[in-house]
Amino acid sequence: MYLRRKILSRMSDAWMLITLAMIILLPLIIGVALYFRASGLLQNTGLIHLLGTSEWLPHEKKFGFVPFIFSSLYVTTLAFAFSAPISFFAAIYLTQFSHGRMLKIMQPVIDILAGIPSVVYGVWGILVIVPFVSKVVAPAFHFTTSGYSILAGGMVLAVMCIPYMLNMLVESFLTVPQGLKEASFSLGATAWESVKHAVIRKSFPGIISSFGLGMAKAFGETLAVMMVVGNMVKLSLNPLEAGYPLPALIANNFGEMMSIPMYDSALMFAAFLLFIIIMAINLIFRYFIYKTQMR
Repeated sequence: MYLRRKILSRMSDAWMLITLAMIILLPLIIGVALYFRASGLLQNTGLIHLLGTSEWLPHEKKFGFVPFIFSSLYVTTLAFAFSAPISFFAAIYLTQFSHGRMLKIMQPVIDILAGIPSVVYGVWGILVIVPFVSKVVAPAFHFTTSGYSILAGGMVLAVMCIPYMLNMLVESFLTVPQGLKEASFSLGATAWESVKHAVIRKSFPGIISSFGLGMAKAFGETLAVMMVVGNMVKLSLNPLEAGYPLPALIANNFGEMMSIPMYDSALMFAAFLLFIIIMAINLIFRYFIYKTQMR
């Protein structure tokens, strides 16, 4: 009996170590595979040229990724600017000021919003956000646009990110001990002061984590953004102009333009860039979490 339990215990330990190793090695395997598929373009063109030029002429073997990187960062920044404050203050209200019933009602609503397919958000963006940008926002700034723009992509992406970030923020605020708030009340703090100095400071690592994961998710989102962003290769600081993010480039062209020399390597390099940038975003926010916990 003892020998059987010992064997089962070692088998369980081995199984868990194997699965853990697979999870750790999976990002490395993905990165290495993408790099080798993109190596042909890197050897032929050079990394500096790829990341330093904006010419995109595949038939002439000119692959400048600056417009795609810029569009991805622009859309993600707008989405983060729209969604982060809404999610943050909504989570504070739901967990600290509203009645308990409100949170019980909102939690399934948040889960439903998070589970809606991205194509549905994309269709909603075409029906609502694109006309709103073209008929309301653009005329207010004396600008003419079809509505398919960086701004439309950022707004649709923000709506997609809100339930994702809000859910994590709510869980983070709920982990703060009630006794901490009561202690601040006993020292004469108001309700907002208690939230500001006790709840928010205590859950600061969770806040940073939710923002970081939300931003990484926004950067890699493909279908909904692709449907409303315009998909035009250009560099412009005007959010009412169209853009072309990296995920849209891969989704639009993979499998259709493979007859063009080096195009396959170019799309693999775009995927490799996307992978590296998302990893960098996660590592940066992980560093902020570490520094916050150290304090």
